[in-house]
Amino acid sequence: MSPTRAPTLHDVALAAGVSATTVSRYRRGVRQFPPDVVARIDSAVDRLGYCDHAAARSLATGRTGTVGLVVLDLANPHFAGLLQGASRVAAQEGLSLAFVDTAESGSPERHLVETLACRVDGLVLSARLAGSDTDWIRRLGRPVVFYGHLGRPGWHSVGVDGAAAARLLGAHLGSLGHRQVAYLDFAASRWSAERRQGLSRALKAAGGSLQVHAVRAPQAEAGEALAAQVLLQPAARRPTAVVGYNDLIAVGFMHEAQRLGFSVPQQLSVAGFDDIELAAHVVPALTTVAMHRVEQGAVAMQRLIQAMAGELSAPFDEALPQRLVLRASTQSPLAVPMPTAMHTA
Repeated sequence: MSPTRAPTLHDVALAAGVSATTVSRYRRGVRQFPPDVVARIDSAVDRLGYCDHAAARSLATGRTGTVGLVVLDLANPHFAGLLQGASRVAAQEGLSLAFVDTAESGSPERHLVETLACRVDGLVLSARLAGSDTDWIRRLGRPVVFYGHLGRPGWHSVGVDGAAAARLLGAHLGSLGHRQVAYLDFAASRWSAERRQGLSRALKAAGGSLQVHAVRAPQAEAGEALAAQVLLQPAARRPTAVVGYNDLIAVGFMHEAQRLGFSVPQQLSVAGFDDIELAAHVVPALTTVAMHRVEQGAVAMQRLIQAMAGELSAPFDEALPQRLVLRASTQSPLAVPMPTAMHTA
């Protein structure tokens, strides 16, 4: 290949030892391929510096006027809020916004992010997409700002200290007298580990302990599915309070707990994280920690615009203040008899 010619899809296919059709289908997300095929294509893309549209290589000297945002699940109100905040700032600056929804994929849908990078001047990415490897993100050749705590030098991130937020909530439950608390953990998220650790530390300081139960997805249905397992325990182990990784999980759990015969908060306190709009409108209204999703999106976009202009010096993890939102779903544990079904558990 001539050193002055932009690499083509056929060049990638030749380097990866696959057909051009395979490369095209993989890059467009049309179908899944075996891991060894994916690895060969990704390696060829990295080595050749391939962009799906060669014209986008002119970004080295010009601008598209478009910025990119990668969200994990637009159906989740948390990520919808991030998009809302980012789009407002982009519009104020006269920039178009393009986004990719990875739908909470088990992999970061790297090829979709790389394709987006070829079309934009800079990217706002979820810190969760970085995983343990940020080298491929650096090779995108675009300014990048992460939303969510990244904790690595050389990158700018905007988020809320998840451990500190959880300590606020744990201290609240401890002050009410809760000593056995269950946490519904979405382990695929590093943010969940921060929240779990913060809760555990706060409860330990109050003389309590934390049970951890894994949920399969950050959605209300996953909270519902776990309720019986958590609540149909022997009385000595049954928690008096339950905290969801996010508000959706907490709301789903609370709904199913009430269906099982538990009164919230009289027999069981429930809380979450994010302070989505739904949290204020369920019955009882949900105690939660505001993670300032709209503000995260807005500040992350502001920092990206600064980075694109060469004005962002010394990248660092930028933390927005968390806020405990007290509502009716939490109170002191009372000596109220459990539902009849619970006595036979």
